[in-house]
Amino acid sequence: MKQEEEPLTGLPENAFRELKPGEVYNPLMSPGKTYPEVNLWSVLWGVCMAVLFSAAAAYLGLKVGQVFEAAIPIAIIAVGLSTATKRKNSLGENVIIQSIGASSGVIVAGAIFTLPALYILQERYPAEVTVTFTQVFISSLLGGVLGILFLIPFRKYFVSDMHGKYPFPEATATTQILVSGQKGGDQAKPLLTAGLVGGLYDFITATFGLWNENFTTRICGFGEMLAEKAKLVFKVNTGAAVLGLGYIVGLKYAAIICFGSLFVWWVLIPGLSLVCGDMVLNQWNPDITQTVGAMSPEAIFNNYAKSIGIGGIAMAGILGIIKSWGIIKSAVGLASKELKGKSNAEAQILRTQRDLSMKFIAIGSIVTLILVVLFFYFDVMQGNLLHTVVAIILVAGIAFLFTTVAANAIAIVGTNPVSGMTLMTLILASVVMVAVGLKGPEGMVAALVMGGVVCTALSMAGGFITDLKIGYWLGTTPAKQESWKFLGTIVSAATVGGVMIILNKTYGFTSGDLAAPQANAMAAVIEPLMSGVQAPWLLYGIGAVLAIVLNFCGIPALAFALGMFIPLELNIPLLVGGAINWYVTTRSKDTELNTRRGEKGTLLASGFIAGGALMGVVSAGMRFGGINWLNEAWLANTWSQVVSLAAYCLLIFYFIKSVLRTK
Repeated sequence: MKQEEEPLTGLPENAFRELKPGEVYNPLMSPGKTYPEVNLWSVLWGVCMAVLFSAAAAYLGLKVGQVFEAAIPIAIIAVGLSTATKRKNSLGENVIIQSIGASSGVIVAGAIFTLPALYILQERYPAEVTVTFTQVFISSLLGGVLGILFLIPFRKYFVSDMHGKYPFPEATATTQILVSGQKGGDQAKPLLTAGLVGGLYDFITATFGLWNENFTTRICGFGEMLAEKAKLVFKVNTGAAVLGLGYIVGLKYAAIICFGSLFVWWVLIPGLSLVCGDMVLNQWNPDITQTVGAMSPEAIFNNYAKSIGIGGIAMAGILGIIKSWGIIKSAVGLASKELKGKSNAEAQILRTQRDLSMKFIAIGSIVTLILVVLFFYFDVMQGNLLHTVVAIILVAGIAFLFTTVAANAIAIVGTNPVSGMTLMTLILASVVMVAVGLKGPEGMVAALVMGGVVCTALSMAGGFITDLKIGYWLGTTPAKQESWKFLGTIVSAATVGGVMIILNKTYGFTSGDLAAPQANAMAAVIEPLMSGVQAPWLLYGIGAVLAIVLNFCGIPALAFALGMFIPLELNIPLLVGGAINWYVTTRSKDTELNTRRGEKGTLLASGFIAGGALMGVVSAGMRFGGINWLNEAWLANTWSQVVSLAAYCLLIFYFIKSVLRTK
């Protein structure tokens, strides 16, 4: 029997704190009762959200190198739909919609960090490299499935055993939205309004070019002189989506990322030009013929400074595994006990504690790994058994070990360091595969596909722990979330593959219109290794040492290193958004009012992100169809940047005023 509708008063008092000895957490939906969760309504809407947000997240990620978490906007839409249709007891349904739909963000994050690099390499080696939809789809799908299966044994450790010890920022925000929706909150309206504003703003920029998407100090003669002589330049992307992303990241991590970027652009690049200005540094890239001093700041960044950031990210990933070793041992022990349990044990488990059986997980993991082996053998490794065996050992081992790192990062700060872990995977895979005889363009493709599977698995593991924590707080059935997550993975993987093909044909990932910064960084890592050219180990080493020093000083090394290799114009907006977050949440002496304003800002920021990214996909679709209304001549005029800055200031003013109206 399904439970009749019950009034909700909010999460229990002990939802976010550690439990006292003997104390039990009782979720909103009673473990002893049955509620609507999986039905035609929740599954269909979940699939729709997976398609829509996969397309939006793929565009934004390829544009700026950052993927927004889809959980919050999808939760708001789910609440709005259930409120508009007056569905009763829809809390469990909304969790399933959010869980299926949120597959979009994590699959996209895994795919766009690596797989667009296949298209980049195809442009450089058209005769040797061929990229198909099947490669992209299967890589994303198998990686996502591995991430789900590898994470489930750790669920109880992270969401139950560690109750109150991890903040789970993303899960907390999403849970509060779902609860407030059940209480009659009108959360969808500000999201939709902001989505229209942000979407229209970015649509005007991308489709008509009424103003430039970037503002730089090169607009005047003095700024141009600083860039050429002193190698100093300032840039900011004025898009709505990136501004919203900065608000959600928050001031602390936005500042650390931005400081990493400023360190590169305002200290390292000018310093390198000053010290090595008359030298041609081409030991790891024979194509370089210019002296450092003759290069633009952007060229110095791409050829040298970015590699230091790559080394820092790789070392930050290693430090993460070392810190998480105790978590791995504890969670594996918990899973082993359950696997050895009696066959009738499931009947004794409460509904809210019921996972997919360990037998299913073990068999599913084996079958998935066999499919990965077949994919590698027949497609990627061209029938070479040795290369296939080495590849599957690397992929399975790294994916399993780094699962806890990803989940731990999400649980603590809400940010998954998947890019850093993937870079380390690519470096390791390249070195090992070269050692067993796989080199050149074929080796590059192999390393990227291996990295794609690992990256998607880790991204899924990190994102899925958020879904499971939401379900734990609210009282849904974990086994149902786990089962239907596979459907979201299939839909998202197919959507990402299609969108990636369209965007590549429309813009190309090396044109500059769609930067794909993460994928370009991945290609830059493996190409020298697979081409017989000495990799910039010295620069990687400098970055690694810097990461160790930052870690010793208590500064998040991963965030700093990410800022070092993502372009400056994409990091400054994060700081602007983070500063807005700090400003609107500190204007009042009333703590509760500041909290309400912060939540309102999260809704607006989510609207900016979703609206801006979706309109970016629409604009790309128009150009793919031959409709191009972009005013190239105006964009080449420096006044387009001045207009861009004015429009950006108006957008910020609208955001702040809208939030501060909250009383």
